Amino acid sequence: MIMEREWKRSRKSLLIWCLILSGLIIWLLSIFPQFADQQESMEQLFEAYPESMREMFQMNELSLGTLMGFYGIEVYMMITLLGSIYAAILASNMLAKEEGDKTAEFLLSKPVTRGQVVMQKLALILLNIFTLNAAAAFASFIGFQFAGDHKVPVKTFALLIAAAFLLHLTFAALAFLLSSFMKRTRNTLAISIGIVIVTYFFQLMSGLSDSIEPLKYASPFYYTDAAPIINENTLGPIHVIVLLSVSLVSIIGAFMIYKKKDISV
Repeated sequence: MIMEREWKRSRKSLLIWCLILSGLIIWLLSIFPQFADQQESMEQLFEAYPESMREMFQMNELSLGTLMGFYGIEVYMMITLLGSIYAAILASNMLAKEEGDKTAEFLLSKPVTRGQVVMQKLALILLNIFTLNAAAAFASFIGFQFAGDHKVPVKTFALLIAAAFLLHLTFAALAFLLSSFMKRTRNTLAISIGIVIVTYFFQLMSGLSDSIEPLKYASPFYYTDAAPIINENTLGPIHVIVLLSVSLVSIIGAFMIYKKKDISV
């Protein structure tokens, strides 16, 4: 099976990413008690920062002295950014590499349709992204043990994990679309990672000035922003619809393009 072959190819890198991300999460949460003990002095320090910088890193909406505030500013940012990079790397190689590695002839000689190829590769992407997010959730649960008396709001935490998964899925779908019509994996990979980095900075820079604030709407990171999820205890339905729509259109586009593509073997 194609999915089994792809799983064997990707499981080592998935394990490495899971270990690195989990280690960072646990380490960050282990130092939270120090921030909580020095909450007042830390808030005085952050008040000296320019307003634009505090808005950029959500310090005006979340507090590093609270568990979920610290999680949203430090940990969630790590999960969303690193997870999005992993998703882009994984999906950008899925279809284009068959031509780049000259294995397309072998693959298409098997009794499978191009649609089945796309679906099985997509299923592998979903499995790997789910596994990475499950590892992040488990590592967070371990890290929360350092929080002592600070309680974890289960619903809010679940919404943050769901939002991260949705964000990773969106970037994976965009990279998958690129992979469907590009032949060189190096170019596909560079563009996919570039999309993640550029849209991340769109989200950061949008808080610097009202004139560039509309940039945030072009960034998937805006639609999974931690502050409204934590403060309002909800994930905006419109934001979910936007990300799911982008993912669905990208996946359908990849399917249609790859089905009609003149594949060089």
